[in-house]
Amino acid sequence: MSAAAGLTAALRVEVLRGELAPGAPLREEDLAARTGHSRHTVRAALAGLVAERLAVAEAFRGVRVTSFADADVVALQQLRGALEVEAVRLLRVQHGTRWPDRVLAPARAAVAAMAGEPADDWPAVAAAHAAVHAALVAAAGSPRVTEAHDRLHAEMLLLLVHVRPAYDVARLVAEHDDYLAQVQVEGEPAVRRHLEHSTRLILAAREGDRA
Repeated sequence: MSAAAGLTAALRVEVLRGELAPGAPLREEDLAARTGHSRHTVRAALAGLVAERLAVAEAFRGVRVTSFADADVVALQQLRGALEVEAVRLLRVQHGTRWPDRVLAPARAAVAAMAGEPADDWPAVAAAHAAVHAALVAAAGSPRVTEAHDRLHAEMLLLLVHVRPAYDVARLVAEHDDYLAQVQVEGEPAVRRHLEHSTRLILAAREGDRA
């Protein structure tokens, strides 16, 4: 791994653990002094974060950790939903309304992993939550759909890390157990209902944070 890639990975962890807040400036000079890397390496590392949409680069403002307006939340959820709808459609074409255990096993394992995360470690719960949906999309076997969904992974995690909806882990696990059952039988409506519910909770949590 190159020095720049290693620094990108380290900064990614800081961002996704909430140690660098949304909108926080990422200054080359400060990061070089803190990490001991050259400014050239820092610049390349920041470009990696921007490519992952964990940071934005703006003229005259430099690089900052990505922050979300409500419209960004809705748009991100809509795109995520479109990809998941297509994945579920493909799965229903392949397997009908009752999918084999081998197809569901990765998503079920991700739900079980989520159940094992400590309730007070929201970033870990959010990562496990995202893994359930990633496993479901991957099960469809479409490289393009999976690749497009994977590109949203870091951005979605960043959103969830900084906004904790009104969930406890047991409730989140139960909802996703139900979701894996519902998408087999209902297909697209179950996906849309699940993600619309998620969007409402995220927006409500953001409103509570602003109050």
